[in-house]
Amino acid sequence: MSRDERVETDGGTESPTRLENASAEVNRQFEKIRETRRRRAIGWAGLLGFILFVLIQGMSATELLGGDVRIAYFVGSLREFFPITFVFGFIPFLDVGQYLAFIRREELLYNPEIGGLLFNWPPQLYTFFFQELGIFSIFGEAGITLAMGVVGTILGFPIALMFGVLGSERVTPFPFNFIFRGTMSFIRAIPAIVWTLIFIPFAGLGPTSATLAIAFDTIGNLGRLFVDELEEIEEGSIEAMQTTGANQPQIVFFGMLSQVKTSFIAWTLYILEINVRIAVTVGVVGAGGLGLVVESQRGLLNFTNMMATLFCIFILIISVELFSQRLRSRLRSDEEVRSWRELIFGFPNRMANSMLK
Repeated sequence: MSRDERVETDGGTESPTRLENASAEVNRQFEKIRETRRRRAIGWAGLLGFILFVLIQGMSATELLGGDVRIAYFVGSLREFFPITFVFGFIPFLDVGQYLAFIRREELLYNPEIGGLLFNWPPQLYTFFFQELGIFSIFGEAGITLAMGVVGTILGFPIALMFGVLGSERVTPFPFNFIFRGTMSFIRAIPAIVWTLIFIPFAGLGPTSATLAIAFDTIGNLGRLFVDELEEIEEGSIEAMQTTGANQPQIVFFGMLSQVKTSFIAWTLYILEINVRIAVTVGVVGAGGLGLVVESQRGLLNFTNMMATLFCIFILIISVELFSQRLRSRLRSDEEVRSWRELIFGFPNRMANSMLK
């Protein structure tokens, strides 16, 4: 077959055509490539089939197949989640006033009694900061949720740092480092909501047990991130310190932790974001804060008030994320530092740009 008569293949789906003018070695490589493509296609088909098989099994276990799914009832309840009022008698409009009335009545975002100490004239700063300790209380139920996340992170950080350092094989030789790794794995294996139930006999059902649960969860999650960071550090500075006769504590503090301090702070801020979300979750079991309000309104089937509380949760989570992103951007010298206005109003632009990349 001449060069002009040779038919191009479709990239691996047609039967292979030998290259007559090529050597036997080239033809063998050509056949090998075709066989690899064929096996890869079969492998992907098998993987998709396996995923479909697992999906069907999981849907059966979760009762999605033939379960009691009440679509009509759910659609009807959306009218209570989003109350509609009619302007001029015929223009539908979301009645935000119902949300605001519930938020103000239940003091979800602002406690006027504590806030009056700060905003009335003259402001009673000493009473606000040192007698009422109102930094979190001024934000009402949202402040309780935020306090659980912040305090849990602060309490868990020192132990997470200790376990993270001692769990690294660079500091503690194998297999003794697995004592600390195993402890962190055990902590991570138990969800924070279960830790809350465990601490109820110790501190009762409330924000105290939830805060202790979040602190324990922080030890497991943040400590593991610290271990991974320490395993990736450069050996050069450590070897240089060893040659100067530095002892082990000096090597750990000045040779290892100095390389990862920025990453450690960034990971701690990231865990703080997660812990505030966890604080909402554990509140559902009665630990207090916005989560408790959501659960109580759900029990009363008052979906309008429940939706108002969900909006407060959204505001709280977004505020914490903006604060965390602001701090992390200052830690990274190669990242542009944005103002609060740019972070909030520039979000749609950044989202669109990331989708176009």
